[in-house]
Amino acid sequence: MLDELWAAATRHRFLAHVRDGTITDADFDRWLVQDAVFVADLLTFQARLLARAPRPAQATLAGGCAALVSELDWFDQQAAQRGIAMDQPVLPATSDYRKLLQRLDTAPYDTAVTALWVIEQVYLLAWTTAASDSSPYREFVEHWTDPGFAGYVRALEELATRDGHDELIAEVLSHEVAFWDMALTGG
Repeated sequence: MLDELWAAATRHRFLAHVRDGTITDADFDRWLVQDAVFVADLLTFQARLLARAPRPAQATLAGGCAALVSELDWFDQQAAQRGIAMDQPVLPATSDYRKLLQRLDTAPYDTAVTALWVIEQVYLLAWTTAASDSSPYREFVEHWTDPGFAGYVRALEELATRDGHDELIAEVLSHEVAFWDMALTGG
């Protein structure tokens, strides 16, 4: 089951449309707005996780927080270039993901950091599958597959504990699939 969820989350048709250049601007922009909301929620979650992390994990998590702040600035720049209003309503898939992050705030550290690794790992793998030299979204794909991000994901993996977390991993992957779906369905 986990293998199927990993595949669904990292090889979604949204990503294929990005790779092929067949995604509509409306669908991509909807996803971009909702992803900016998610990143802001992720920053809140990760900052709280940093505050309770063991000392050896703090540098990785602090670096991740700083990267998320930069990512939010980048989203603002992209929105300005694309003429997107970022103050749009939060869609259900984004709201559901927010609730998961809020629940993880009270989960044990090892559970929360494992969820964070899955979130970032699936994102890296997903955008890697969207890579194409001919896609008009190449700049976005390259941004989200940057070697620095890949290194961060590897560092998170060293902090994560996969054993005993299959249900959590499945839940995160299901949220990822719903998030890609939301971009294509509008809801």
